[in-house]
Amino acid sequence: MSLPSLLAVFAHPDDESLSAGGVLARHAAAGARTGVVTSTWAAGTGRAGELAEALRILGAGEPRLLGYADARVPGSAPGRARLCDAPLDEAVRRLVAHIRAFRPEIVVTHDAYGGVTGHPDHVHTHRVTVLAAQAAGLAGFHPDAGPSWQPRALYLATHPHSAVPALREVVGERKTAYSVPDEQVTATVDAGPWLERKIAAVLAHRSEVERGAVPGLIARLTASERKRLMGTEWFIRHELATSAPARTELTA
Repeated sequence: MSLPSLLAVFAHPDDESLSAGGVLARHAAAGARTGVVTSTWAAGTGRAGELAEALRILGAGEPRLLGYADARVPGSAPGRARLCDAPLDEAVRRLVAHIRAFRPEIVVTHDAYGGVTGHPDHVHTHRVTVLAAQAAGLAGFHPDAGPSWQPRALYLATHPHSAVPALREVVGERKTAYSVPDEQVTATVDAGPWLERKIAAVLAHRSEVERGAVPGLIARLTASERKRLMGTEWFIRHELATSAPARTELTA
């Protein structure tokens, strides 16, 4: 089955593997053009190098970086504004240029809550991506960013309420976990066939493993626990105004 081209837009190195590693690996394995744009961290930093390794494992090409600083790590992009402080139009224009250059049929990003953690960079990346996915199709918007291109679909990586108990076993009860009613999920993807590749990509973010962030928690899980926690990915389809005659779906 031919799968559509896919461009994922996430806030930090490791978000792509944690939230959509199965979908990325699946599309790449089927021969679809697959790529990732990361909002924060600059080229030449250690985490950018880890990102490159994770994308190699997933088959998602070379890193595409907006180059802003992580809200909580100023040294992640020396001399650059934090993502949340950057002018919104500037960030949208930068992402529009990537969308127009890649010409994806599907764009994937964080949901409106910023995923399970609600990190402010996740939330802001959601805002920027929703605007950019629409604006990329407007010929009059920043014509210097390349010929217009309208993605056919935008999907938001999310977690349903029913998945929270499994998350609680890993992250504990004290941390807030943002989720949505199960009926809001419009695409549920079985990542099982690509789980080994997804886990390898997560663990490629070695600095996050070493500091005990989510990749570090996953590193300590058994194979069955990893499958329960990471074996399914959920998405909400966000409608875009488009003249495309056919509906493009992110299928299970």
